[in-house]
Amino acid sequence: MAIPEHHRNNFQTLLRAAEAGDLALMECADAATGEARYVLCAVGRDNGEFLFTPFGHLHEGDPFAAYIPPQAEA
Repeated sequence: MAIPEHHRNNFQTLLRAAEAGDLALMECADAATGEARYVLCAVGRDNGEFLFTPFGHLHEGDPFAAYIPPQAEA
């Protein structure tokens, strides 16, 4: 299963932000449900203002139960 290029590009952006110390964990509200979500963001700056680019939220509950990793082909 190939990872789409735009996801690989976003991951590289996330790595650069982590290396520069420009990551934040923010409490946000889910747009559909209003529930609290804890969102991993890259932090940028524009004319003295902070810009937060969301990359994903932390999974509530057991993430091992929520995802199935790729299986090795025999």
